[in-house]
Amino acid sequence: MTRPIAPSAPVGDARLRERRRVAVRGVVQGVGFRPFVYALAGELGLSGYVTNTPEGVLTEVEGFPADVAAFCTRVATQAPPLAVVESVTHEVVPGRGGTGFAIHTSEDGAGRTLVSPDVATCADCLRELMDPADRRYRHPFITCTHCGPRFTVVTGLPYDRARTTMARFPMCADCAREYEDPADRRFHAQPVACNACGPRLRLVRGRSGTGRTAVAGPDGAHGAERTGERDVTAEDGLTGEAALAEARRLLASGAVVAVKGLGGYHLACDAGDPEAVATLRRRKNRGDKPFAVMTRSLTTVEQLAHAGPAERDLLAGRRRPVVLLRRRTAAAGAPAVADAVAPGSPDLGFLLPYTPLHQLLLGLPGDPEGPPVLVMTSGNRSGEPIVTDDAEALTRLDGLADAWLTHDRPIHVPCDDSVVRVCGGEELPVRRSRGYAPFPVALPVPVEPVLAVGGDLKNTFCVADGRYAWLSAHVGDMDDLSTLHAFEAATGHLRALTSVTPVVTVADRHPGYRSAQWAGRTAAGRPLRRVQHHHAHVASTMAEHGLDGSAPVIGVAFDGTGYGDDAAVWGGEVLLADYDGFERFAHLAYVPLPGGDAAVRNPYRMALSHLRAAGLPWDEDLPCTAACRPGELRLLGRQLDRNLNCVPTSSMGRLFDAVSSLAGVRHRVDYEAQAAMELENAALEWTADCGPGYRFAVRDGTGGPLLADPAPVLAAVVRDLRSGVGPGKVAARFHLAVAGLVGEICAAAREATGLDTVALTGGVFCNAVLTTACAERLGADGFTVLRHRKVPPNDGGLALGQVMVAARTASGPPAEQPRPTGPWATS
Repeated sequence: MTRPIAPSAPVGDARLRERRRVAVRGVVQGVGFRPFVYALAGELGLSGYVTNTPEGVLTEVEGFPADVAAFCTRVATQAPPLAVVESVTHEVVPGRGGTGFAIHTSEDGAGRTLVSPDVATCADCLRELMDPADRRYRHPFITCTHCGPRFTVVTGLPYDRARTTMARFPMCADCAREYEDPADRRFHAQPVACNACGPRLRLVRGRSGTGRTAVAGPDGAHGAERTGERDVTAEDGLTGEAALAEARRLLASGAVVAVKGLGGYHLACDAGDPEAVATLRRRKNRGDKPFAVMTRSLTTVEQLAHAGPAERDLLAGRRRPVVLLRRRTAAAGAPAVADAVAPGSPDLGFLLPYTPLHQLLLGLPGDPEGPPVLVMTSGNRSGEPIVTDDAEALTRLDGLADAWLTHDRPIHVPCDDSVVRVCGGEELPVRRSRGYAPFPVALPVPVEPVLAVGGDLKNTFCVADGRYAWLSAHVGDMDDLSTLHAFEAATGHLRALTSVTPVVTVADRHPGYRSAQWAGRTAAGRPLRRVQHHHAHVASTMAEHGLDGSAPVIGVAFDGTGYGDDAAVWGGEVLLADYDGFERFAHLAYVPLPGGDAAVRNPYRMALSHLRAAGLPWDEDLPCTAACRPGELRLLGRQLDRNLNCVPTSSMGRLFDAVSSLAGVRHRVDYEAQAAMELENAALEWTADCGPGYRFAVRDGTGGPLLADPAPVLAAVVRDLRSGVGPGKVAARFHLAVAGLVGEICAAAREATGLDTVALTGGVFCNAVLTTACAERLGADGFTVLRHRKVPPNDGGLALGQVMVAARTASGPPAEQPRPTGPWATS
């Protein structure tokens, strides 16, 4: 497309003209960058062209030198809202004259550009969605260059409609006109469509469940309550507005509906209906693990929970993660949320609608009243990856859902919801996925092309090359074959999008990790390097804070499990670490882990193990002793006495479990870290006024690392319990004791080495109470404290650290990959 412009210099006088070729790299495709360039060139009176290439956006501009120079500056500083400009390079080229500026067809070929994450519906599209006079009124797939699906629909690069899952939907004349008009907000918005030419909604009914759902007949009329069984069939169901209306009615009547989102299916039900929530929990085999909920607006969120400025920004921003918030006491007029949504937890995970379909499902003004708050949980069975394929959804979610609200736009890449919380006024990622992936993380030093496979829990993997690392969306726990298949497909897709061809593969040292075994099977002659788990955690923190590794840090790596160099289960580590190696300066004293996973699932076993190691009796009045059946208690005693199936562990996560059971908070768990999370929740009311604290004993490890002995803490907990101190105060005193231990050991490390930078990392530091207490204590002592802000402290950030430990290059960065100075360097 070409338009004439008023030239900034006389066309015939080449001496007054200059032409430059300008290459822009970053997230510059599918975000309105070419129309922005088109308009900027017109404003400055420049001739030339712009095109997408596999490397980014390429443009040539010609005109007065001052106008050309202004273009080169403004193309970076005034980019569209979703664009992230990595670099702008330009060179003088021979002039061509001319009086027009053209948008050329995208170039094919190898290279690297960056794809935007999926983005929540923008305000302009929302206004059109709700405007009866707009031709996209109530269109479930309304989008423009400023919002909508990106990462999950891209099948190849450059980013054009033919390389997305929208390729199967020919545009109508009206949409094609908008798509081709550089002045339109939908110019080259690849997922653009309307009610006439876009994807179609369909409601598919399933076989009878145990709920109270009344199913519509073929004509949409409400039928009788279901009593018989019927097979799931894709041909059965309602379409369009009828499908949406029936889905809302089903939710209001207590049904579980599978809803197709951007990166996969959700299972939804009325969050205010205790029976519906209980049904979903039972069907999904969810145990007590909390559900996230979706509400219409921030106003509704603030009726139900406390949200500060940072939380509100996260909830309403374009990424739209699940944000963990502290619940309010139920107030008159506030929507109901059943206790079964998050049993026993003072926190609740909230998210706002991020697609037009979600907006319509919750209802627009004037729609029949439906549930104001919906449970929105991943569409899968426990332990499986999120469902994306429509045919699989009908089978894998059969028995979980009563109906499916689906559509015919394929999802190419699974992408679960992200989860964050605010700690100390700043974002703390818990799960980095939709809205964040595949934004790269800027690296402080260059790396060779690498694939790092992460760990087996909360798996994300990472590809990296030069100065950038791309972390995948959340994959999940690698204990299911379908998750491994999803992992394999996702690695291929991310490698293709980033054009990274790994020359090395990196994995955890744990010999039993499925991720590491997969890496070994598929390395295809590439070197396979192994990185110690907690070293990777510390390196991850260093990398996201831009440390080049020229000086070590004091790395406090607290988590549940990690394979140690001595084959023990580590997890309460203080390391002196850089990217090249680490020294174990201190750790939590070893105790037996009786029965491995049995001790993880039953925290009372860890409590009893810790009591035995501390020389404290298993008195019957202790909650952990009472929680253990007499026969099991006798067997556990013999197991510990004879050291049968008892791997030593230094895990801080297991100590949290032990204290949780000892204090009577949680003896058995349904999901990872449940006991520790409930201990944190118990501490919340008492951290400011919990009275005398506890203290660990720190002793010399006979020439080795310092040992942190929890025996005095456990003895103090027992004394408090017997004197009537409640579990909340016990929990608060324990948290402050751990923070005191961190401060004491870091002070000892500084005295021994002169180091004064501390990295707090590992899954235990998802605990906001502990993280805040440690940061305040260390900050008051003059330390520089590094906390996670870009990647999770848990194993979801592990792969980034693996990259930094195993794949750095000896030379500087390639010329075409300068050190980042733009938004990624600080975001």
